[in-house]
Amino acid sequence: MKKYISEFVGTFVLVLVACGVAVVTGTNVVATSLAFGLVIVAMAYSIGNISGCHINPAVSFAMLLTKKMNIKDFFGYVIFQVLGAIAGSAVLGVLLGNFDTLGANSYGMQGNLATNVWLAILIEVLLTFIFVLVILNVTSKKEHTNIAGLIIGLTLTLVHLLGIAFTGTSVNPARSLAPALLQGGEVLKEVWVFILAPLAGSFLASMFYKYIIKDEK
Repeated sequence: MKKYISEFVGTFVLVLVACGVAVVTGTNVVATSLAFGLVIVAMAYSIGNISGCHINPAVSFAMLLTKKMNIKDFFGYVIFQVLGAIAGSAVLGVLLGNFDTLGANSYGMQGNLATNVWLAILIEVLLTFIFVLVILNVTSKKEHTNIAGLIIGLTLTLVHLLGIAFTGTSVNPARSLAPALLQGGEVLKEVWVFILAPLAGSFLASMFYKYIIKDEK
C-alpha cells in the first residue's frame, strides 16, 4: 500500500504544480516544460525509493511489458495515479476559483499545431516513445541510480519543449484524464487520444527496448 500511496502523492503533485504553472503562465513553453521536468526530479528523489516514481500509467505499462512489475501492482499503480491526478486537478480548480481551465490537453484548437486527431496521435506516440525509452534504459543501469531522476526529469522537459505547441503535451494518461474530467466539454471528448496514444508510444518503446536494446546487451 505504501507504493500506491506514494504514486497518489507523486501524481497529485505533478498535476497540481505542473498544470498549475501551465495555467498561471498562460502555457509559457519554457516555464511549463521546466515545471513538469522539475516535479519529476523532486518526486524521483522523494518517493523513488518506495514506488519507483512512475506517476504515469504509460510508464507503469512499460514496466509491466518489460516484466519489471506484476499485473496486480500495475492496476494498483494506475488506479492511485488517476486518483492522485484527479485530486491535484480538483485542488488546482479550488485555488484558481474555477474549473474552466485546468491545463487539459487538446488538439485542433486555436494556437495548437496539432490541427487534427491524426497529428495529435502521432506527436503523442513519438514523444512518449522517447520519454519511456529513456526511462527503461536509465533505470536498467545500476551506475545511473543516483542520477536517474535527473535524466528522466530533463527528458520530460525536452519532450514538453516540442509538444506543448502541438497538444500541450500529455505523454501521461492520468495527467490528461483528470483535468478533462473536471473541465468537461470539448477536451473531455478528445481525452481518449491522450490516453491511447501515450500507451501506444509506451508499447513501442517497450518492444524496442526488449527486442533491440536489451537483446544487444
